Amino acid sequence: MKRAIWVSVVVIVAVTLLVVAGARSLLVDDQPTGDPVAVEKQVPQRPDCPAGLDLPCLGGDVAGEAKEITVVNVWAWWCQPCRAELPAVEEFARTHPEYTVVGVHADQNAGNGAALLEDLGVGLPSYQDDSGAFAAEQGLPPVVPVTVVLRGGEQVAVFAKEFTSAEELAAAVQGAL
Repeated sequence: MKRAIWVSVVVIVAVTLLVVAGARSLLVDDQPTGDPVAVEKQVPQRPDCPAGLDLPCLGGDVAGEAKEITVVNVWAWWCQPCRAELPAVEEFARTHPEYTVVGVHADQNAGNGAALLEDLGVGLPSYQDDSGAFAAEQGLPPVVPVTVVLRGGEQVAVFAKEFTSAEELAAAVQGAL
């Protein structure tokens, strides 16, 4: 009886290790992490980022000046609420040209972030933040999505929630200003 229990334990451990190894191989991507030049080669149609945040641009170059009000949407490629929210953020950017609106991809896998934007058809300029520097600098909660409103580089508001429409985001930003 003891031998049967021992064999069962060994089989369970072996199967568990195989499942973990298989899951890891599915989750780990061979794409570069945090190398904006390599990401630009993979996804050449990503837009340039406006100046204003000290992070690498996820795709294009950093060009142009930011406006007085900047709305920053912090997201990650694996986040389902972010996936739903990004098109609304892009619509908000399109309907509110008076603001600089950008995304910050808060994950080490820049390639997956750029791929998600492409899959969604979202052309929102986005920065890559593999180390969480922006969130730390702004004192953000450890969740995504989170939206930050900056005036002249100073934080005005933080919204740790998913916005379901451009109108909802516009109301929140206008209420904060």
